[in-house]
Amino acid sequence: MEAESKYMQRCLDLAKLGEGHTAPNPMVGCVIVHDGKVIGEGFHRQCGGPHAEVHALRSVADPNLLARSTLYVNLEPCAHYGKTPPCSDLIVAKKIPRVVIGTIDPFSEVAGKGIEKLRQAGCEVFLGMLHKECRELNRRFFAFHEKNRPYIILKWAQTQDGFIDQDPEKRPTGKPVWITDEVARVVVHRQRACEGAIFIGTETALKDNPSLTLREWYGRQPLRIVADRVNRLPDSLTLFDGAAPTRVLGEETMGGHPHSSIIPSQSDNRIDDLLRFLHGQSIQSLIVEGGAITLQDFIDRDLWDEAHVYTGKITFGSGIRAPRFKESNPLTEQFPRCVLHVYRNHRSTNRQS
Repeated sequence: MEAESKYMQRCLDLAKLGEGHTAPNPMVGCVIVHDGKVIGEGFHRQCGGPHAEVHALRSVADPNLLARSTLYVNLEPCAHYGKTPPCSDLIVAKKIPRVVIGTIDPFSEVAGKGIEKLRQAGCEVFLGMLHKECRELNRRFFAFHEKNRPYIILKWAQTQDGFIDQDPEKRPTGKPVWITDEVARVVVHRQRACEGAIFIGTETALKDNPSLTLREWYGRQPLRIVADRVNRLPDSLTLFDGAAPTRVLGEETMGGHPHSSIIPSQSDNRIDDLLRFLHGQSIQSLIVEGGAITLQDFIDRDLWDEAHVYTGKITFGSGIRAPRFKESNPLTEQFPRCVLHVYRNHRSTNRQS
């Protein structure tokens, strides 16, 4: 069992190499073992490209060994025709006698069908190796398919005395007030590269004029979304510079902004409209970087999966209080002039919305 888990861990390590490039597909790694020796491995590199199993099988120098090998993969092989043919059919065609799978694919087109194909073809299938770790790696993918919404990450910076912003009359408009340091900002931009969209409210857009783009990291720009229900935002904001795709959550009848399009606000709750749109666009993760009111809205509705709280070494003495929530036991990372606490919403685990 220890050797088996070692090979599955290798699948997870390989899968993570595709981070930021595979969505809306999951991150998947595959390892092929013959007589205790790895003879092939691969990972899903980008959406639309060959899956991990295909890369692993192509890497095997002697295909004759496959009929006496075990294939390890962290997610159930697909069973449907999408942008590529079914991997379960390929495994059967290669006559691989044994497959070890980390977890079932929650996508309705797969969801056990890949395993069924393998077993019907006489393949021995072992399911559940490092199950928890396999779900953790693709937690965005699982949240999207099981909760019918994107994985939601709340992010804010606060002072040592618990303020997210200065008093409005004390701070300059159109410029952010920095609480963290340069190293933390690199981490923030790396996080953005891994997520599908980023959202702020009207007040944050007006007060900070943020760009919400990747400047300290390389990767795919997240979709920028800003709330503007009554057309308060000027066209001169950096959000409308065309540097990244931008959507405005607002009334369908209001005038548009440059380089952006409208997400129609059809209900009394903008969060419902936002999440409905993102799910319809197959966007699997969202960072909320809004102000205290926007963040508290998500917390009060229990619509969040992670909270990334950066606490700087400065104090304000007064101002706008940081959001309030009850989670504890965060993961902690220390930076030169701030500390990052990452909280998980354990109440949302395995719960559909």
